[in-house]
Amino acid sequence: MKHSLQLKLGQHLTLTPQLQQSIRLLQLSTLELNQELEQILQDNPLLEREEEDEARQEAVDSPTHTAEAESQNTEVAPRDTADTEPVTAQDDSDWNDYSPSGSGDDEGDYAEGSIAGSTLREHLLNQLIVSPLTLRDRTLVAALIDDLDDAGLLTQPLADITASLQTEMEELEPEELETALKHLQNMDPTGVGARNLAECLTLQLRALPPDTPVRDEAMRLTTHYLDLLAARDVGKLKKVLGIDDPTLRAARSLILSLNPRPGAAFGADDTHYVIPDVHVRKVKGMWIASLNADAMPKLRVNRVYADILSRHRESGGGQLASQLQEARWLIKNVQQRFDTILRVSQAIVDRQKHFFEHGEVAMRPLVLREIADTVELHESTISRVTTQKFMMTPRGLYELKYFFGSHVSTDNGGACSSTAIRALIKQLIAAEGGKKPLSDGQLAEVLSQQGIVVARRTVAKYRESMQIPPANMRRAL
Repeated sequence: MKHSLQLKLGQHLTLTPQLQQSIRLLQLSTLELNQELEQILQDNPLLEREEEDEARQEAVDSPTHTAEAESQNTEVAPRDTADTEPVTAQDDSDWNDYSPSGSGDDEGDYAEGSIAGSTLREHLLNQLIVSPLTLRDRTLVAALIDDLDDAGLLTQPLADITASLQTEMEELEPEELETALKHLQNMDPTGVGARNLAECLTLQLRALPPDTPVRDEAMRLTTHYLDLLAARDVGKLKKVLGIDDPTLRAARSLILSLNPRPGAAFGADDTHYVIPDVHVRKVKGMWIASLNADAMPKLRVNRVYADILSRHRESGGGQLASQLQEARWLIKNVQQRFDTILRVSQAIVDRQKHFFEHGEVAMRPLVLREIADTVELHESTISRVTTQKFMMTPRGLYELKYFFGSHVSTDNGGACSSTAIRALIKQLIAAEGGKKPLSDGQLAEVLSQQGIVVARRTVAKYRESMQIPPANMRRAL
């Protein structure tokens, strides 16, 4: 075999460490970026925050550097609440009615709270500790507590729980577990330990004062006719219960006031705070995007260490020199990150100016390619920029991705955004009469009359994405 040398030319993409860092910083949210910077600031002594350095200098230079002055310097300036208050783009749905199948209802809203610092299990066990039950009964109740889900409902049938406990407890009878369940269901919150939604609602109704109006009728509904109530079969309900329309409506309202998830109020606080990256305001008739100064970290190279390194460069200091270069790279990449966010945000604002003037119904179709061509960046870069980056507008706080959407053709050859179609469907449903709600086919017909050609199944898909129940579930009793 004869050996030979061959010369070939080829191209391949090499990502430098600086470019890799730039891409990574671009895809981080503002909170994630701050966490990343805090770690880097701890590891790199050549990097520091500008505000910290300036605050220290002002404190030293101040002629009235007293304890009172220090306390005044540490006060936090009042901030515009509109810049930090989370605002959602659409309303949350209700608690999915009272149907075992989970069908929705647009008239009953239940706002879940949160009792921070205490889980449902801890709350129930604390009650169990001070209860006058025997050790055996406490053991059984504790076993039932371990089988509760986050809503406070039992996840397994009593027969299965009994079978699993019989290997640990001698001569366990099913009646004992039934008694333990009664003890659990008498604990706070009311409705905990129920085996299904109907029992949960019935337990809460039973705990109301006996003279509560329509309490008995509501209990009959939750115990025997919850399916009929969810299906809004008014005629059959009035017949089997022997009640009139006002009584049925009052009983339904009472049921809607109950808590279908009694255990959901317990547990850790899952509140997530969002810091807007960009503010949008109307200036002299034009919508202008500007960076949020509070979201921009102010970084600089530590001058003391940099001066020491420059004076002793010949005597070594290779690690400090490397850290100095990394600090400069980071400062440049952070600035480039926010510059890119601002360019993309302004391009979005320019194309969606009708949204800021008139709302969702005026949203135009927009795809990543259109913005990428405008700012001369790759689509993947636009995708990173618009993910977990938020824009504060006069209409609320929105993720940048919200302004992108597919299009639907219109009769005149134009295009309508899917977001605008959702807004129109929501308006039509909000304006419909409770006695004759519009079906998906009727909604499609109304949209076609406005020049928007959309199929019935598409209307159904958009309606379901907004968690709006079908026409038969929106019919008023």
